[in-house]
Amino acid sequence: MNVIKTDLDGVLILEPKVFGDQRGFFTETYNKRTLEEHGIHIDFIQDNHSLSSTPGTIRGLHYQVAPAAQTKLVRCTSGAIYDVAVDIRRNSDTFGQWVGVILTADNHRQLLIPKGFAHGFCTLVPNTEVMYKVDEYYNPECDRGILWNEPDIGIPWPSSQPVLSAKDEEHPRLLDAQVFE
Repeated sequence: MNVIKTDLDGVLILEPKVFGDQRGFFTETYNKRTLEEHGIHIDFIQDNHSLSSTPGTIRGLHYQVAPAAQTKLVRCTSGAIYDVAVDIRRNSDTFGQWVGVILTADNHRQLLIPKGFAHGFCTLVPNTEVMYKVDEYYNPECDRGILWNEPDIGIPWPSSQPVLSAKDEEHPRLLDAQVFE
């Protein structure tokens, strides 16, 4: 596995080894021992799976606060996404900064997003499926979000007419949101 650091401390791009031949491919999408060899010690306890039928669907920016803050390991299993992590640790030198990575079913890349970061993605093609592991269970009382088009963050989403949930259209701006201290 190749582990690539990003400009945000703790946000990593993981590139698993892919073995292909005329039949297709094989890859380990998760191996706890391999991650630990790279200094990544996380106990994932839940898998989530989403389908977005329409290109330009934006889901996010989502996170959970303590005591149910989550680390996420995100991958695209069908289609393609522009995946984003935003630093929402108020005392961090990179507070409000973000990193974006294209994850596709073909490139097999994964994005590791630690606690203290909001997460969102935009689908690039129809019928895109995303799977992600988390290390804490979903807790509706800890569920939070930041406005997807927050001008103080300035993410250049690859959609001029995004498809959004009503909930994602109404999240607060960064400075009004409950974030990590």
